[in-house]
Amino acid sequence: MTTAHFAFSAAFLLGLVGLAFHRTHLLSALLCLEGMMLSLYVALSLWALQLEAIGYAAPPMLLLAFSACEASAGLALLVATARTHGTDHLQSLNLLQC
Repeated sequence: MTTAHFAFSAAFLLGLVGLAFHRTHLLSALLCLEGMMLSLYVALSLWALQLEAIGYAAPPMLLLAFSACEASAGLALLVATARTHGTDHLQSLNLLQC
């Protein structure tokens, strides 16, 4: 495993660990998701550059588009929960209440 592969794997796993264990605020969960998506995007882009094939250039852009959609949906949910509940603590959210 090269150092670049190790760095991207470690960045993804740190984002995953942060998402799993630091679930106090919705904003921290969204930041962990964005870190995971960023490491996936950079790793996929470098993989496409290493293969030097034009057909592999589209998946990183598609992943970037889905990442932007995920970020906008997450921020919309953050604003909606902050307006309705007054905070972004995940413990104050209850799925059984509408």
